[in-house]
Amino acid sequence: MRRLAFGCAAALIAGCSAHPGPPLTVGMSSDPQSQVLGHLYASALRGTGAAVRLEVVADPVAGLDAGELTVVPGFTGRFLATFARDSAARSDRGVYWALAGALPEGLAVGDYAMTAEDKPTLAVTKATATAWGGTDLPALVKHCTGLTVGAVAGALAPTVVGRCRLPKLREFPDDAALFAALKARQITAAWSSTADPDVPQGTVLLTDARPALVRAENVVPLYRRNELTEAQLLAVNQVAGVLDTDALIDMRRQVGDGADPQVVVDAFLDEHPLGR
Repeated sequence: MRRLAFGCAAALIAGCSAHPGPPLTVGMSSDPQSQVLGHLYASALRGTGAAVRLEVVADPVAGLDAGELTVVPGFTGRFLATFARDSAARSDRGVYWALAGALPEGLAVGDYAMTAEDKPTLAVTKATATAWGGTDLPALVKHCTGLTVGAVAGALAPTVVGRCRLPKLREFPDDAALFAALKARQITAAWSSTADPDVPQGTVLLTDARPALVRAENVVPLYRRNELTEAQLLAVNQVAGVLDTDALIDMRRQVGDGADPQVVVDAFLDEHPLGR
């Protein structure tokens, strides 16, 4: 009986090591930026020895909330708009803590990347920035009267910047048409974002102020509580220490041009190993 008990115990131990459980699932959408972040966080988890599956879904946050996904990377402000649309938080830290407090039971937020963001901002020509005497959003606020503002059709753009209520947007089919209109002075400013790889050289992206005038959008992961080990959570949080906006722009551009997102992410992690 004792030998039988030891045999059964050994079989159970072997079975546990051979079958570590179902794979972790990282959710993403089909756009290049989401593909980059999905593969980046999936690679971080694989580095712990975990089995990881990537899933392209229409609404990753809904999939996470329903328990169909384990981790969903994205941006602090966009996540906050999902769970607390009317929050007044604007700063990096303020948006992060507002998000942490707004999450439903069962979800948690990892560390945010202080140096990696994709925040809405307005682009102007160098001539406009020179005439305004500034390259930040407060300069635009001072010249609010008479502005004409454009954006790509369907883009989510703030309607107010500080005390400046923006006019009705002129919509364009894509970035190329938008920035052509800006260059031709058909519009004064164009909504873009800090990680948009399609901003033409010579265009000025207006920086935000302190206190912030536009809601922060830092890279951050959401995850299901109690489904990641301590080592896995540490790996996920280490992404925040290596990623910056320039790297995000570069990887997003490569994937948008047709590169395999896993190859792009592997090259980045070779140069920026996690935990170093």
